[in-house]
Amino acid sequence: MNTANEFEKYLPFLSWRHRVTRANFKLDLIAGLTGAIIVLPQGMAYALIAGLPPEMGLYSAVVIAVIASLFGSSLHMVTGPAAAISIVVFSVTSSFATPGTDSFISLALTLSLMVGAIQLTLGLARLGALVNFISHTVVVGFTAGAAVLIATSQLKYATALDVPTDAGFVNTLSFVSTHFSDANLDTVAITLVTIVATIIFKRLWPRSPAMFIGIVIGSLTAFMLDDGSNQIRYVGSLPSSLPGVSMPDMTLQEIRSLVPGAMAIAILGLLEAVSIARSTALRSRQRISGNQEFIGQGLANTVGPFFSCFASSGSFTRTGANYDAGAATPLSVVISAAIVLMVLLFAPSVTNFLPYSVMAGSILLTAWNLIDRKHIVQIIRCNTGEAAVLIATFFSTLFIQLEFAIYIGVLLSLVLYLKKTSAPRIMEVAPRSLEQNNDYRSVERFNLSECPQIKIIRLDDSIYFGAVDHIQLSIHQHINANAKIKHFVLMCPGVNSIDLAGAEMLVNEFKSRREQGIEIVFCGLKNTVKDEIESMGYLESFGEEVFYDTMEQYLSQTIPRLDQNTCMTCDKRVFNACPKKITQ
Repeated sequence: MNTANEFEKYLPFLSWRHRVTRANFKLDLIAGLTGAIIVLPQGMAYALIAGLPPEMGLYSAVVIAVIASLFGSSLHMVTGPAAAISIVVFSVTSSFATPGTDSFISLALTLSLMVGAIQLTLGLARLGALVNFISHTVVVGFTAGAAVLIATSQLKYATALDVPTDAGFVNTLSFVSTHFSDANLDTVAITLVTIVATIIFKRLWPRSPAMFIGIVIGSLTAFMLDDGSNQIRYVGSLPSSLPGVSMPDMTLQEIRSLVPGAMAIAILGLLEAVSIARSTALRSRQRISGNQEFIGQGLANTVGPFFSCFASSGSFTRTGANYDAGAATPLSVVISAAIVLMVLLFAPSVTNFLPYSVMAGSILLTAWNLIDRKHIVQIIRCNTGEAAVLIATFFSTLFIQLEFAIYIGVLLSLVLYLKKTSAPRIMEVAPRSLEQNNDYRSVERFNLSECPQIKIIRLDDSIYFGAVDHIQLSIHQHINANAKIKHFVLMCPGVNSIDLAGAEMLVNEFKSRREQGIEIVFCGLKNTVKDEIESMGYLESFGEEVFYDTMEQYLSQTIPRLDQNTCMTCDKRVFNACPKKITQ
Protein backbone atom coordinates (compact mmCIF):
# COMPACT_ATOMS: atom_id res chain seq x y z
CA MET A 1 0.00 0.00 0.00
CA ASN A 2 1.32 3.43 -0.93
CA THR A 3 1.07 5.50 2.27
CA ALA A 4 1.44 8.81 0.42
CA ASN A 5 -1.51 8.01 -1.87
CA GLU A 6 -3.62 7.01 1.13
CA PHE A 7 -2.94 10.35 2.81
CA GLU A 8 -3.77 12.22 -0.41
CA LYS A 9 -7.04 10.31 -0.64
CA TYR A 10 -8.23 11.70 2.69
CA LEU A 11 -6.24 14.96 2.58
CA PRO A 12 -6.42 16.00 -1.10
CA PHE A 13 -4.54 19.26 -0.50
CA LEU A 14 -1.38 17.15 -0.14
CA SER A 15 -1.63 16.25 -3.83
CA TRP A 16 -0.87 19.82 -4.96
CA ARG A 17 1.71 20.76 -2.29
CA HIS A 18 4.56 20.25 -4.79
CA ARG A 19 3.04 23.00 -6.97
CA VAL A 20 3.57 25.64 -4.26
CA THR A 21 6.79 27.09 -5.64
CA ARG A 22 8.15 30.62 -5.37
CA ALA A 23 6.90 31.49 -8.86
CA ASN A 24 3.46 29.96 -8.27
CA PHE A 25 3.15 31.68 -4.89
CA LYS A 26 3.48 35.05 -6.63
CA LEU A 27 0.71 34.07 -9.04
CA ASP A 28 -1.49 32.88 -6.19
CA LEU A 29 -0.84 36.10 -4.27
CA ILE A 30 -2.05 38.25 -7.19
CA ALA A 31 -5.05 35.97 -7.75
CA GLY A 32 -5.86 36.03 -4.03
CA LEU A 33 -5.81 39.82 -3.92
CA THR A 34 -8.07 39.95 -6.99
CA GLY A 35 -10.44 37.46 -5.40
CA ALA A 36 -10.61 39.45 -2.15
CA ILE A 37 -11.51 42.65 -3.99
CA ILE A 38 -14.35 40.81 -5.75
CA VAL A 39 -15.67 38.86 -2.77
CA LEU A 40 -15.78 41.77 -0.33
CA PRO A 41 -18.81 43.37 -2.00
CA GLN A 42 -20.21 40.09 -3.32
CA GLY A 43 -20.09 38.31 0.04
CA MET A 44 -22.02 41.10 1.75
CA ALA A 45 -24.47 41.38 -1.15
CA TYR A 46 -25.30 37.68 -1.13
CA ALA A 47 -25.76 37.72 2.64
CA LEU A 48 -28.32 40.49 2.17
CA ILE A 49 -30.08 38.37 -0.47
CA ALA A 50 -30.27 35.56 2.07
CA GLY A 51 -31.75 37.98 4.63
CA LEU A 52 -28.68 37.70 6.84
CA PRO A 53 -26.24 40.28 8.30
CA PRO A 54 -23.59 41.27 5.71
CA GLU A 55 -20.71 40.02 7.86
CA MET A 56 -22.02 36.46 7.55
CA GLY A 57 -21.28 36.65 3.84
CA LEU A 58 -17.68 37.52 4.63
CA TYR A 59 -17.44 34.79 7.26
CA SER A 60 -18.60 32.34 4.58
CA ALA A 61 -16.04 33.76 2.15
CA VAL A 62 -13.35 32.87 4.71
CA VAL A 63 -14.27 29.60 6.44
CA ILE A 64 -16.23 27.81 3.73
CA ALA A 65 -13.90 28.98 0.94
CA VAL A 66 -10.79 27.63 2.69
CA ILE A 67 -12.26 24.24 3.63
CA ALA A 68 -13.74 23.64 0.17
CA SER A 69 -10.48 24.59 -1.56
CA LEU A 70 -8.43 22.25 0.66
CA PHE A 71 -10.74 19.24 0.41
CA GLY A 72 -12.07 19.63 -3.15
CA SER A 73 -10.36 18.37 -6.28
CA SER A 74 -10.29 21.57 -8.35
CA LEU A 75 -7.18 23.74 -8.42
CA HIS A 76 -9.11 26.88 -9.30
CA MET A 77 -12.70 26.74 -8.09
CA VAL A 78 -13.69 29.31 -5.46
CA THR A 79 -16.49 28.37 -3.08
CA GLY A 80 -18.47 30.84 -1.03
CA PRO A 81 -21.72 32.82 -1.01
CA ALA A 82 -23.60 32.39 -4.29
CA ALA A 83 -26.62 34.31 -5.58
CA ALA A 84 -28.96 31.42 -6.47
CA ILE A 85 -28.20 29.52 -3.26
CA SER A 86 -28.70 32.67 -1.18
CA ILE A 87 -32.19 33.34 -2.54
CA VAL A 88 -33.22 29.74 -1.82
CA VAL A 89 -31.84 30.02 1.73
CA PHE A 90 -33.98 33.12 2.20
CA SER A 91 -37.05 31.45 0.68
CA VAL A 92 -36.80 28.34 2.84
CA THR A 93 -35.92 30.10 6.10
CA SER A 94 -38.46 32.91 5.75
CA SER A 95 -41.23 30.28 5.62
CA PHE A 96 -40.56 29.52 9.30
CA ALA A 97 -39.08 32.72 10.78
CA THR A 98 -39.22 36.49 10.28
CA PRO A 99 -36.19 37.84 8.37
CA GLY A 100 -33.84 39.91 10.50
CA THR A 101 -34.64 38.12 13.75
CA ASP A 102 -32.33 35.92 15.82
CA SER A 103 -34.57 32.92 15.14
CA PHE A 104 -34.19 33.53 11.39
CA ILE A 105 -30.39 33.49 11.68
CA SER A 106 -30.46 30.38 13.87
CA LEU A 107 -32.74 28.60 11.42
CA ALA A 108 -30.53 29.59 8.46
CA LEU A 109 -27.52 28.05 10.24
CA THR A 110 -29.49 24.86 10.95
CA LEU A 111 -30.52 24.69 7.31
CA SER A 112 -26.92 25.17 6.18
CA LEU A 113 -25.69 22.41 8.49
CA MET A 114 -28.29 20.03 7.05
CA VAL A 115 -27.23 20.98 3.53
CA GLY A 116 -23.62 20.17 4.36
CA ALA A 117 -24.55 16.86 5.99
CA ILE A 118 -26.53 15.78 2.91
CA GLN A 119 -23.70 16.75 0.54
CA LEU A 120 -21.07 15.04 2.68
CA THR A 121 -23.15 11.86 2.88
CA LEU A 122 -23.57 11.78 -0.90
CA GLY A 123 -19.83 12.30 -1.33
CA LEU A 124 -18.83 9.57 1.11
CA ALA A 125 -21.33 7.23 -0.54
CA ARG A 126 -19.62 8.02 -3.87
CA LEU A 127 -22.82 9.24 -5.51
CA GLY A 128 -21.17 12.03 -7.47
CA ALA A 129 -22.84 10.87 -10.68
CA LEU A 130 -26.24 11.92 -9.32
CA VAL A 131 -25.82 15.45 -10.65
CA ASN A 132 -25.83 14.03 -14.18
CA PHE A 133 -29.55 13.30 -13.81
CA ILE A 134 -30.42 16.99 -13.44
CA SER A 135 -30.64 18.53 -16.87
CA HIS A 136 -28.93 21.78 -17.79
CA THR A 137 -32.34 23.10 -18.86
CA VAL A 138 -33.66 22.86 -15.29
CA VAL A 139 -30.66 24.78 -13.96
CA VAL A 140 -31.00 27.48 -16.64
CA GLY A 141 -34.73 27.89 -15.95
CA PHE A 142 -34.34 27.89 -12.17
CA THR A 143 -31.41 30.32 -12.23
CA ALA A 144 -33.32 32.73 -14.49
CA GLY A 145 -36.30 32.63 -12.14
CA ALA A 146 -34.05 33.09 -9.11
CA ALA A 147 -32.43 36.08 -10.84
CA VAL A 148 -35.85 37.74 -11.25
CA LEU A 149 -36.63 37.12 -7.57
CA ILE A 150 -33.23 38.49 -6.52
CA ALA A 151 -33.78 41.63 -8.58
CA THR A 152 -37.29 42.04 -7.15
CA SER A 153 -36.00 41.69 -3.59
CA GLN A 154 -33.62 44.62 -4.13
CA LEU A 155 -36.23 47.11 -5.34
CA LYS A 156 -36.92 48.25 -1.78
CA TYR A 157 -33.24 49.20 -1.36
CA ALA A 158 -33.02 50.77 -4.81
CA THR A 159 -36.08 52.97 -4.23
CA ALA A 160 -36.09 53.36 -0.40
CA LEU A 161 -39.76 52.32 -0.43
CA ASP A 162 -41.13 50.50 2.60
CA VAL A 163 -42.02 47.28 0.76
CA PRO A 164 -43.76 44.74 3.04
CA THR A 165 -41.30 42.04 4.12
CA ASP A 166 -43.61 39.16 3.25
CA ALA A 167 -44.56 40.53 -0.17
CA GLY A 168 -44.05 37.99 -2.91
CA PHE A 169 -42.87 38.53 -6.46
CA VAL A 170 -46.16 39.90 -7.84
CA ASN A 171 -47.02 41.94 -4.73
CA THR A 172 -43.57 43.54 -4.64
CA LEU A 173 -43.79 44.63 -8.29
CA SER A 174 -47.31 45.91 -7.72
CA PHE A 175 -46.31 47.86 -4.61
CA VAL A 176 -43.26 49.46 -6.24
CA SER A 177 -45.16 50.40 -9.41
CA THR A 178 -48.03 52.02 -7.50
CA HIS A 179 -45.81 53.82 -4.96
CA PHE A 180 -42.89 54.76 -7.21
CA SER A 181 -43.81 58.44 -6.96
CA ASP A 182 -42.85 58.18 -3.27
CA ALA A 183 -39.40 56.72 -4.03
CA ASN A 184 -36.31 58.58 -2.88
CA LEU A 185 -34.78 59.97 -6.09
CA ASP A 186 -31.32 60.23 -4.52
CA THR A 187 -31.41 56.53 -3.70
CA VAL A 188 -32.56 55.68 -7.22
CA ALA A 189 -29.78 57.85 -8.67
CA ILE A 190 -27.13 56.16 -6.51
CA THR A 191 -28.33 52.73 -7.67
CA LEU A 192 -28.23 53.76 -11.33
CA VAL A 193 -24.77 55.34 -11.00
CA THR A 194 -23.46 52.12 -9.46
CA ILE A 195 -24.91 50.04 -12.30
CA VAL A 196 -23.71 52.33 -15.09
CA ALA A 197 -20.20 52.71 -13.62
CA THR A 198 -19.82 48.94 -13.25
CA ILE A 199 -20.97 48.30 -16.82
CA ILE A 200 -18.63 50.94 -18.25
CA PHE A 201 -15.57 49.60 -16.47
CA LYS A 202 -16.50 46.01 -17.36
CA ARG A 203 -16.83 46.91 -21.04
CA LEU A 204 -13.76 49.14 -21.33
CA TRP A 205 -11.46 47.22 -18.98
CA PRO A 206 -12.74 43.62 -18.77
CA ARG A 207 -9.97 42.47 -16.41
CA SER A 208 -10.59 45.24 -13.88
CA PRO A 209 -12.57 44.61 -10.64
CA ALA A 210 -15.55 46.39 -12.20
CA MET A 211 -18.00 45.68 -9.39
CA PHE A 212 -15.62 46.96 -6.74
CA ILE A 213 -14.99 50.14 -8.76
CA GLY A 214 -18.72 50.60 -9.34
CA ILE A 215 -19.37 50.31 -5.60
CA VAL A 216 -16.69 52.90 -4.84
CA ILE A 217 -18.14 55.33 -7.40
CA GLY A 218 -21.66 54.69 -6.11
CA SER A 219 -20.54 55.34 -2.53
CA LEU A 220 -18.85 58.59 -3.54
CA THR A 221 -22.06 59.64 -5.28
CA ALA A 222 -24.00 58.92 -2.09
CA PHE A 223 -21.51 61.00 -0.08
CA MET A 224 -22.13 63.96 -2.39
CA LEU A 225 -25.91 63.60 -2.40
CA ASP A 226 -26.35 62.91 1.33
CA ASP A 227 -27.85 66.01 2.95
CA GLY A 228 -27.88 64.53 6.43
CA SER A 229 -31.63 63.80 6.45
CA ASN A 230 -30.97 60.06 7.02
CA GLN A 231 -32.88 59.14 3.87
CA ILE A 232 -29.85 57.30 2.51
CA ARG A 233 -29.39 54.11 4.52
CA TYR A 234 -25.91 52.67 5.10
CA VAL A 235 -24.75 49.14 5.86
CA GLY A 236 -22.79 50.34 8.88
CA SER A 237 -19.66 49.03 10.55
CA LEU A 238 -18.91 45.30 10.55
CA PRO A 239 -18.02 43.41 13.77
CA SER A 240 -14.26 43.75 14.32
CA SER A 241 -13.77 40.15 15.39
CA LEU A 242 -13.37 36.64 14.13
CA PRO A 243 -16.57 34.66 13.56
CA GLY A 244 -17.53 33.25 16.91
CA VAL A 245 -18.55 29.66 17.49
CA SER A 246 -22.29 29.26 16.95
CA MET A 247 -24.53 26.27 17.61
CA PRO A 248 -27.34 25.58 15.12
CA ASP A 249 -30.60 24.62 16.81
CA MET A 250 -31.15 21.00 15.75
CA THR A 251 -34.60 20.21 17.13
CA LEU A 252 -36.53 17.34 15.57
CA GLN A 253 -39.35 19.65 14.48
CA GLU A 254 -37.01 22.03 12.70
CA ILE A 255 -35.20 19.20 10.97
CA ARG A 256 -38.47 17.78 9.64
CA SER A 257 -39.56 21.21 8.41
CA LEU A 258 -36.27 21.97 6.69
CA VAL A 259 -35.58 18.61 5.00
CA PRO A 260 -37.21 19.44 1.60
CA GLY A 261 -35.43 22.81 1.41
CA ALA A 262 -32.10 21.38 2.59
CA MET A 263 -32.24 18.63 -0.02
CA ALA A 264 -33.02 21.12 -2.79
CA ILE A 265 -30.18 23.47 -1.75
CA ALA A 266 -27.76 20.55 -1.41
CA ILE A 267 -28.53 19.31 -4.93
CA LEU A 268 -28.44 22.79 -6.46
CA GLY A 269 -25.19 23.62 -4.67
CA LEU A 270 -23.51 20.41 -5.79
CA LEU A 271 -24.70 20.87 -9.35
CA GLU A 272 -23.30 24.41 -9.48
CA ALA A 273 -20.01 23.41 -7.88
CA VAL A 274 -19.37 20.38 -10.10
CA SER A 275 -20.39 22.32 -13.23
CA ILE A 276 -17.99 25.15 -12.38
CA ALA A 277 -15.17 22.75 -11.49
CA ARG A 278 -15.59 20.82 -14.74
CA SER A 279 -15.83 23.87 -16.97
CA THR A 280 -12.68 25.33 -15.42
CA ALA A 281 -10.90 21.98 -15.63
CA LEU A 282 -11.47 21.96 -19.41
CA ARG A 283 -9.51 25.21 -19.63
CA SER A 284 -6.75 24.08 -17.26
CA ARG A 285 -6.67 20.45 -18.51
CA GLN A 286 -7.15 19.15 -15.01
CA ARG A 287 -8.95 15.97 -13.98
CA ILE A 288 -11.88 16.56 -11.59
CA SER A 289 -13.33 14.04 -9.13
CA GLY A 290 -17.07 14.55 -8.71
CA ASN A 291 -17.11 12.57 -5.47
CA GLN A 292 -14.25 14.62 -4.02
CA GLU A 293 -16.08 17.84 -4.90
CA PHE A 294 -19.12 16.48 -3.08
CA ILE A 295 -16.97 15.81 -0.03
CA GLY A 296 -15.28 19.22 -0.19
CA GLN A 297 -18.58 21.08 -0.52
CA GLY A 298 -20.24 18.94 2.14
CA LEU A 299 -17.41 19.33 4.65
CA ALA A 300 -17.31 23.11 4.12
CA ASN A 301 -21.07 23.52 4.56
CA THR A 302 -21.05 21.21 7.59
CA VAL A 303 -18.30 23.06 9.45
CA GLY A 304 -19.30 26.55 8.27
CA PRO A 305 -22.52 26.97 10.29
CA PHE A 306 -20.56 26.55 13.53
CA PHE A 307 -18.73 29.76 12.55
CA SER A 308 -21.77 31.81 11.47
CA CYS A 309 -21.55 30.80 7.80
CA PHE A 310 -24.56 30.03 5.61
CA ALA A 311 -24.94 27.52 2.77
CA SER A 312 -22.56 28.24 -0.09
CA SER A 313 -21.43 26.78 -3.39
CA GLY A 314 -19.01 27.40 -6.22
CA SER A 315 -18.97 30.90 -7.70
CA PHE A 316 -18.80 31.34 -11.49
CA THR A 317 -17.60 34.93 -11.16
CA ARG A 318 -14.89 34.40 -8.58
CA THR A 319 -13.71 31.11 -10.08
CA GLY A 320 -13.32 32.71 -13.51
CA ALA A 321 -11.49 35.69 -12.02
CA ASN A 322 -9.24 33.36 -10.02
CA TYR A 323 -8.26 31.39 -13.12
CA ASP A 324 -7.83 34.48 -15.31
CA ALA A 325 -5.63 36.10 -12.65
CA GLY A 326 -3.20 33.20 -13.03
CA ALA A 327 -3.90 31.15 -9.89
CA ALA A 328 -1.71 28.05 -9.82
CA THR A 329 -3.04 26.31 -6.70
CA PRO A 330 -5.92 26.58 -4.19
CA LEU A 331 -3.52 28.61 -2.07
CA SER A 332 -4.92 31.63 -3.93
CA VAL A 333 -8.28 31.01 -2.22
CA VAL A 334 -6.58 30.77 1.18
CA ILE A 335 -4.78 34.07 0.52
CA SER A 336 -8.05 35.72 -0.54
CA ALA A 337 -9.72 34.49 2.66
CA ALA A 338 -6.82 35.83 4.75
CA ILE A 339 -7.20 39.29 3.17
CA VAL A 340 -10.95 39.29 3.88
CA LEU A 341 -10.19 38.27 7.46
CA MET A 342 -7.74 41.16 7.86
CA VAL A 343 -10.39 43.58 6.62
CA LEU A 344 -12.78 42.22 9.23
CA LEU A 345 -10.19 42.59 11.98
CA PHE A 346 -8.48 45.85 11.11
CA ALA A 347 -10.88 47.78 8.86
CA PRO A 348 -14.44 46.88 9.91
CA SER A 349 -15.58 50.46 9.49
CA VAL A 350 -14.97 50.28 5.72
CA THR A 351 -18.71 49.69 5.27
CA ASN A 352 -19.77 52.68 7.37
CA PHE A 353 -20.25 54.70 4.20
CA LEU A 354 -21.55 51.86 2.02
CA PRO A 355 -25.22 52.57 1.13
CA TYR A 356 -27.75 49.78 0.72
CA SER A 357 -28.69 51.36 -2.60
CA VAL A 358 -25.14 50.78 -3.86
CA MET A 359 -25.35 47.13 -2.81
CA ALA A 360 -28.75 46.96 -4.55
CA GLY A 361 -27.16 48.21 -7.78
CA SER A 362 -24.44 45.56 -7.69
CA ILE A 363 -26.98 42.83 -6.85
CA LEU A 364 -29.26 43.90 -9.71
CA LEU A 365 -26.32 43.53 -12.09
CA THR A 366 -25.50 40.13 -10.62
CA ALA A 367 -29.11 39.06 -11.16
CA TRP A 368 -28.98 40.20 -14.79
CA ASN A 369 -25.77 38.23 -15.37
CA LEU A 370 -27.33 35.10 -13.86
CA ILE A 371 -29.80 34.89 -16.76
CA ASP A 372 -28.22 32.65 -19.41
CA ARG A 373 -29.86 34.41 -22.34
CA LYS A 374 -27.85 32.54 -24.99
CA HIS A 375 -28.93 29.08 -23.82
CA ILE A 376 -32.51 30.18 -23.17
CA VAL A 377 -32.89 31.27 -26.81
CA GLN A 378 -31.15 28.10 -28.01
CA ILE A 379 -33.41 25.81 -25.94
CA ILE A 380 -36.62 27.57 -27.03
CA ARG A 381 -35.65 27.46 -30.71
CA CYS A 382 -34.35 23.90 -30.87
CA ASN A 383 -36.43 21.64 -28.64
CA THR A 384 -40.11 21.94 -27.74
CA GLY A 385 -39.89 19.49 -24.84
CA GLU A 386 -36.87 21.16 -23.29
CA ALA A 387 -38.51 24.55 -23.80
CA ALA A 388 -41.54 23.35 -21.83
CA VAL A 389 -39.28 22.21 -18.98
CA LEU A 390 -37.46 25.56 -19.05
CA ILE A 391 -40.67 27.63 -18.95
CA ALA A 392 -42.30 25.46 -16.28
CA THR A 393 -39.21 25.65 -14.05
CA PHE A 394 -38.93 29.41 -14.55
CA PHE A 395 -42.53 30.18 -13.61
CA SER A 396 -42.51 27.65 -10.77
CA THR A 397 -39.55 29.54 -9.34
CA LEU A 398 -41.53 32.78 -9.43
CA PHE A 399 -44.81 31.57 -8.00
CA ILE A 400 -44.14 28.69 -5.62
CA GLN A 401 -41.54 27.93 -2.97
CA LEU A 402 -38.11 27.77 -4.55
CA GLU A 403 -37.14 24.38 -3.19
CA PHE A 404 -40.23 22.82 -4.78
CA ALA A 405 -39.55 24.65 -8.03
CA ILE A 406 -36.30 22.69 -8.29
CA TYR A 407 -38.16 19.42 -7.72
CA ILE A 408 -40.76 20.32 -10.35
CA GLY A 409 -38.04 21.06 -12.88
CA VAL A 410 -36.20 17.82 -12.12
CA LEU A 411 -39.44 15.80 -12.27
CA LEU A 412 -40.43 17.31 -15.63
CA SER A 413 -36.93 16.69 -16.95
CA LEU A 414 -37.10 13.03 -15.89
CA VAL A 415 -40.57 12.67 -17.43
CA LEU A 416 -39.22 14.07 -20.70
CA TYR A 417 -36.28 11.66 -20.56
CA LEU A 418 -38.52 8.67 -19.82
CA LYS A 419 -40.86 9.67 -22.63
CA LYS A 420 -37.93 9.78 -25.02
CA THR A 421 -36.47 6.43 -23.93
CA SER A 422 -39.91 4.78 -23.94
CA ALA A 423 -40.17 5.42 -27.67
CA PRO A 424 -36.81 4.29 -29.09
CA ARG A 425 -36.10 4.93 -32.73
CA ILE A 426 -37.02 1.95 -34.93
CA MET A 427 -36.51 2.26 -38.67
CA GLU A 428 -36.35 0.25 -41.84
CA VAL A 429 -32.79 0.10 -43.18
CA ALA A 430 -31.01 -1.22 -46.24
CA PRO A 431 -27.50 -1.09 -47.72
CA ARG A 432 -26.67 2.32 -49.14
CA SER A 433 -25.42 0.80 -52.39
CA LEU A 434 -23.68 -2.27 -53.76
CA GLU A 435 -20.38 -0.44 -53.34
CA GLN A 436 -21.27 0.45 -49.72
CA ASN A 437 -23.00 -2.82 -48.91
CA ASN A 438 -22.06 -2.78 -45.22
CA ASP A 439 -23.41 0.74 -44.69
CA TYR A 440 -27.03 0.30 -43.63
CA ARG A 441 -29.06 3.52 -43.68
CA SER A 442 -32.66 4.65 -43.34
CA VAL A 443 -34.77 3.51 -46.29
CA GLU A 444 -37.02 6.55 -46.03
CA ARG A 445 -34.31 9.19 -45.71
CA PHE A 446 -32.06 7.87 -48.48
CA ASN A 447 -34.84 6.47 -50.70
CA LEU A 448 -33.22 3.03 -50.77
CA SER A 449 -34.38 -0.17 -52.43
CA GLU A 450 -35.32 -3.11 -50.19
CA CYS A 451 -35.18 -6.84 -50.65
CA PRO A 452 -38.70 -8.19 -51.41
CA GLN A 453 -38.06 -11.19 -49.15
CA ILE A 454 -36.00 -9.81 -46.22
CA LYS A 455 -37.10 -6.88 -44.06
CA ILE A 456 -34.39 -5.26 -41.91
CA ILE A 457 -35.39 -3.15 -38.93
CA ARG A 458 -32.84 -1.30 -36.80
CA LEU A 459 -33.44 -0.66 -33.09
CA ASP A 460 -31.39 2.17 -31.62
CA ASP A 461 -32.00 2.04 -27.87
CA SER A 462 -32.17 -0.25 -24.86
CA ILE A 463 -35.09 -2.65 -24.44
CA TYR A 464 -36.64 -2.06 -21.03
CA PHE A 465 -40.11 -2.18 -19.48
CA GLY A 466 -40.95 1.42 -20.41
CA ALA A 467 -40.22 0.81 -24.11
CA VAL A 468 -41.77 -2.66 -24.46
CA ASP A 469 -45.16 -1.51 -25.79
CA HIS A 470 -43.62 0.84 -28.35
CA ILE A 471 -41.16 -1.78 -29.64
CA GLN A 472 -43.82 -4.49 -29.84
CA LEU A 473 -46.25 -2.19 -31.66
CA SER A 474 -43.53 -1.19 -34.14
CA ILE A 475 -42.67 -4.82 -34.87
CA HIS A 476 -46.37 -5.60 -35.44
CA GLN A 477 -46.77 -2.64 -37.80
CA HIS A 478 -43.73 -3.61 -39.89
CA ILE A 479 -44.78 -7.27 -40.11
CA ASN A 480 -48.43 -6.48 -40.88
CA ALA A 481 -47.41 -3.96 -43.55
CA ASN A 482 -45.26 -6.60 -45.26
CA ALA A 483 -47.44 -9.72 -45.07
CA LYS A 484 -45.62 -11.53 -47.90
CA ILE A 485 -42.19 -11.24 -46.25
CA LYS A 486 -41.24 -14.15 -44.02
CA HIS A 487 -37.74 -13.07 -42.94
CA PHE A 488 -37.33 -10.22 -40.48
CA VAL A 489 -33.98 -9.02 -39.13
CA LEU A 490 -33.68 -6.92 -35.99
CA MET A 491 -30.38 -5.04 -36.23
CA CYS A 492 -29.40 -4.33 -32.62
CA PRO A 493 -25.91 -2.73 -32.43
CA GLY A 494 -27.47 0.24 -30.58
CA VAL A 495 -29.07 -1.93 -27.88
CA ASN A 496 -26.98 -1.62 -24.72
CA SER A 497 -29.18 -3.47 -22.25
CA ILE A 498 -32.38 -5.46 -21.84
CA ASP A 499 -34.52 -6.11 -18.79
CA LEU A 500 -36.89 -8.96 -17.88
CA ALA A 501 -39.96 -7.32 -19.45
CA GLY A 502 -38.04 -6.69 -22.67
CA ALA A 503 -36.74 -10.25 -22.88
CA GLU A 504 -40.22 -11.71 -22.23
CA MET A 505 -41.73 -9.54 -24.97
CA LEU A 506 -39.11 -10.64 -27.52
CA VAL A 507 -39.53 -14.33 -26.61
CA ASN A 508 -43.32 -14.14 -26.95
CA GLU A 509 -43.02 -12.26 -30.24
CA PHE A 510 -40.44 -14.73 -31.53
CA LYS A 511 -42.57 -17.78 -30.66
CA SER A 512 -45.84 -16.39 -32.02
CA ARG A 513 -44.27 -15.33 -35.32
CA ARG A 514 -42.50 -18.66 -35.76
CA GLU A 515 -45.87 -20.40 -35.44
CA GLN A 516 -47.04 -18.16 -38.34
CA GLY A 517 -44.06 -19.22 -40.41
CA ILE A 518 -42.26 -15.89 -39.95
CA GLU A 519 -38.57 -15.95 -39.05
CA ILE A 520 -37.20 -13.25 -36.72
CA VAL A 521 -33.43 -13.08 -36.14
CA PHE A 522 -31.08 -10.71 -34.31
CA CYS A 523 -28.01 -9.19 -35.89
CA GLY A 524 -25.18 -7.33 -34.14
CA LEU A 525 -26.56 -7.84 -30.62
CA LYS A 526 -23.83 -7.13 -28.06
CA ASN A 527 -22.48 -10.07 -26.09
CA THR A 528 -23.27 -8.25 -22.86
CA VAL A 529 -26.94 -8.09 -23.87
CA LYS A 530 -26.90 -11.79 -24.79
CA ASP A 531 -25.43 -12.48 -21.37
CA GLU A 532 -28.35 -10.60 -19.80
CA ILE A 533 -30.83 -12.71 -21.80
CA GLU A 534 -29.01 -15.88 -20.75
CA SER A 535 -29.00 -14.85 -17.07
CA MET A 536 -32.81 -14.52 -17.25
CA GLY A 537 -33.09 -18.03 -18.69
CA TYR A 538 -34.44 -16.99 -22.09
CA LEU A 539 -31.50 -17.75 -24.39
CA GLU A 540 -32.60 -21.35 -24.93
CA SER A 541 -36.09 -20.12 -25.91
CA PHE A 542 -34.53 -18.32 -28.86
CA GLY A 543 -31.76 -20.74 -29.73
CA GLU A 544 -28.23 -19.72 -30.68
CA GLU A 545 -29.08 -20.03 -34.40
CA VAL A 546 -31.10 -16.79 -34.42
CA PHE A 547 -28.18 -14.61 -33.32
CA TYR A 548 -25.78 -13.34 -35.99
CA ASP A 549 -22.71 -11.18 -35.53
CA THR A 550 -22.90 -9.53 -38.96
CA MET A 551 -25.35 -9.16 -41.82
CA GLU A 552 -22.86 -10.91 -44.14
CA GLN A 553 -23.00 -13.97 -41.92
CA TYR A 554 -26.79 -13.91 -41.92
CA LEU A 555 -27.13 -13.33 -45.67
CA SER A 556 -24.70 -16.10 -46.56
CA GLN A 557 -26.92 -18.60 -44.72
CA THR A 558 -30.32 -17.14 -45.58
CA ILE A 559 -30.23 -16.16 -49.26
CA PRO A 560 -29.85 -19.80 -50.39
CA ARG A 561 -33.06 -20.55 -48.41
CA LEU A 562 -35.09 -17.82 -50.11
CA ASP A 563 -37.50 -18.33 -53.04
CA GLN A 564 -34.94 -18.55 -55.81
CA ASN A 565 -37.43 -17.79 -58.55
CA THR A 566 -38.14 -14.45 -56.89
CA CYS A 567 -34.42 -13.82 -56.49
CA MET A 568 -33.61 -14.61 -60.10
CA THR A 569 -36.27 -12.24 -61.45
CA CYS A 570 -35.63 -9.46 -58.92
CA ASP A 571 -34.27 -6.27 -60.46
CA LYS A 572 -33.31 -4.60 -57.16
CA ARG A 573 -30.07 -6.47 -56.30
CA VAL A 574 -29.87 -5.03 -52.77
CA PHE A 575 -27.10 -7.28 -51.40
CA ASN A 576 -23.77 -8.33 -52.90
CA ALA A 577 -24.70 -11.90 -51.99
CA CYS A 578 -27.83 -11.76 -54.18
CA PRO A 579 -27.78 -14.09 -57.23
CA LYS A 580 -27.62 -12.27 -60.52
CA LYS A 581 -30.87 -11.68 -62.38
CA ILE A 582 -31.68 -14.06 -65.24
CA THR A 583 -31.52 -12.20 -68.53
CA GLN A 584 -33.88 -13.18 -71.36
